[in-house]
Amino acid sequence: MKKSLMLACLVLMSLVSVINAQNIGDIKPSSDIHLPGTGGWDYLTVDEATGRLFVSHGTVVQVVDTKTNQLIGTIENTPGVHGIAIAADLNKGFISCGRTDSVVVFDLKTLKTIGGVAVTGKNPDAIIYDKFASRIYVYNGRSANATVIDAKTNTVAGTIAFDGKPEYSVSDGKGKVYVNIEDKSLIVQINATTLAVEQKWSIAPGEEPSGLALDNETHRLFSVCGNKMMVVVNALDGKVITTLPIGDGCDGVMFDPATKRAFSSNGDGTITVVQGEQGDKFSVAGTIKTVSGARTITIDKTTHRLYLPSAEYLPAPAATTENPRPRRTMKPDSFTVLTVKL
Repeated sequence: MKKSLMLACLVLMSLVSVINAQNIGDIKPSSDIHLPGTGGWDYLTVDEATGRLFVSHGTVVQVVDTKTNQLIGTIENTPGVHGIAIAADLNKGFISCGRTDSVVVFDLKTLKTIGGVAVTGKNPDAIIYDKFASRIYVYNGRSANATVIDAKTNTVAGTIAFDGKPEYSVSDGKGKVYVNIEDKSLIVQINATTLAVEQKWSIAPGEEPSGLALDNETHRLFSVCGNKMMVVVNALDGKVITTLPIGDGCDGVMFDPATKRAFSSNGDGTITVVQGEQGDKFSVAGTIKTVSGARTITIDKTTHRLYLPSAEYLPAPAATTENPRPRRTMKPDSFTVLTVKL
């Protein structure tokens, strides 16, 4: 009887997996959040407690109410903005500003700037909040280090040196912080108490890792790489479990614990959906079509929605002697955040 029940459960799980894979292609994003401005963009993040979406755009951060998809505020004077970290328990947000080598601190409720912190490196890029020790980690791409900020006092708590260029990072909330090292194909493990680098793990054959996500229940890291590969890594011992193919131009990945799916945002206009199953089995469940340039991503785990920024571009002008490689310019008023309901 027990064997029959176990077999039935396995069959049902397999059937659900097949159904999920078949339905992936039916998911269509909607372009229903249009934001003014012509500047570029990078990271975006959701404050799930308030339902607000924070979007880096040009020299500002635009704030959207995800219930109405309307712009409700703008945080000015964030030149070279890259990322936004939310410290909901402290009612603070932190913005990395690459051009001024600083972090802007703002009030989550009023969206007013309440302070600033000079980083201990160059070009602050990815930024996260680690609630375990109430610290902000901001990764300085041009100086191969991280500035750690005490989120309660808005003061520098320390600097962590790396062997290469740090990219995106995640915390397990229990004393460990992980970061991709892009030019070395490594994942580094940081002790959140001592700020010491404890481990350096190769993620070969993955190359140029950018986005990073974590399944905190199974201790699995998902690192997306420039050679069109997602590398799944054991966060306890650093062993590479498997690799999976993804689209081109990826710069972000998010994990949904409810469905055990990782979503790779690819600049080629696709999202690669990787399904986790029992044990260490992972498979590509399907591909969601987006638009070209939608390379960064965030997730609202309460509403099960993905958000990806992008824009339309005008054709590049003809090459000249003075400008042999002319760049395309953004079409005015075309900046959009795609919404993907899972």
